[in-house]
Amino acid sequence: MCKLFIEADPRLWQTRLKSVRLHGYSTSVRLENLYWQVLEEIAQRDGMSLGQLLAKLHEELVFAHGGVENFASFLRVCCGRYLALQLEGDVPRDLGTPIRSLDADAILAREARRTGRGRALPSAA
Repeated sequence: MCKLFIEADPRLWQTRLKSVRLHGYSTSVRLENLYWQVLEEIAQRDGMSLGQLLAKLHEELVFAHGGVENFASFLRVCCGRYLALQLEGDVPRDLGTPIRSLDADAILAREARRTGRGRALPSAA
């Protein structure tokens, strides 16, 4: 079993530091190459550069949750969710289908039914 993982290209788990602009400030994000590859694919699906995707994710995350404690961890989870949702058939493997064209609410509802978890509704402010 382990051979599938340990014999993989070691470049996949090597980290790379990339500089990005978030909210007008330059910062750096360090991720393993595998995650950078998945993020590039996600960005390309929607006609964005990697920097544009990261800025959009950060902006929407801050808007929805008021901030982010560990952006690199968030990006890793995004990659894992993207791949898992592809396996479930919720995100088409056809890279010509933009993520923005998908019905996020329907996908989240199906996911909640599969996992047996209800989706938490935002509290009324």
